[in-house]
Amino acid sequence: MANLLTPEDLLTPEDLEARLREVGATRYHHLHPFQLRLQSGECSRGEIEAWALNRYLYQACIPQKDSHILARMEDASMRREWRQRIIDHDGEREGEGGIAKWLKLTDDLGLSREDVVSGRLALPATKFSVNAYISFVKDKSLLEAIASSLTELFSPMVIKTRVSGMLANYDFITQETLAYFTARPVQAKRDSDFALAYVLENAKTPEQQQAAIAALEFKCSMLWTMLDALEHAYLYARPWPDAFAPVDGALKREAAE
Repeated sequence: MANLLTPEDLLTPEDLEARLREVGATRYHHLHPFQLRLQSGECSRGEIEAWALNRYLYQACIPQKDSHILARMEDASMRREWRQRIIDHDGEREGEGGIAKWLKLTDDLGLSREDVVSGRLALPATKFSVNAYISFVKDKSLLEAIASSLTELFSPMVIKTRVSGMLANYDFITQETLAYFTARPVQAKRDSDFALAYVLENAKTPEQQQAAIAALEFKCSMLWTMLDALEHAYLYARPWPDAFAPVDGALKREAAE
């Protein structure tokens, strides 16, 4: 965690924004070894399948956590702004929205929809992480819940690198397969602009500012933990007994040993 602020350390909005951006620069999952391998073509197909299957649980939880945040907003204009996030992921009707596009990714990878949607093959750390995120936005202050969404400040750069790298390095990945990512940079910019403005305006004390910074650190640690679990299970061949098992030899290190 970043150094705690004292009552004398009240940050200007500019300094608070700089501290929040520093969290992303040092803790966001663009630095994780699994992410670096994914975008550079070093992952096996099985690892990519496992990533897509596990990541689905995170994608599916986003409108749930946003619903919890929405329910706590007393201002109608804020609710109108925030509910667009739910529409972006759930769509206006069946087959639309980000979750449907993520299922296009898992479909193209040959994964069973029932396996993906049920979450029964996801790693324990994935399930724990997703549940922890939902609990966080329910139990913490509205300021902290909104601050935790500020990973969207950093996601556009990751998306650009991930998409270009996957298209260049995996012949079973197409632009259509990665359709989920097409709209996300614009959506993330819109959402993070709103959330950042809210945090900068409402974090008025050192304690509130520290809480906002810690909330963003929590969210980064949650995303990092999910990749830690994937790397451990599918690179080092230590999967949970009931977890997804790829068939393309992804657990190659155990066989080599």
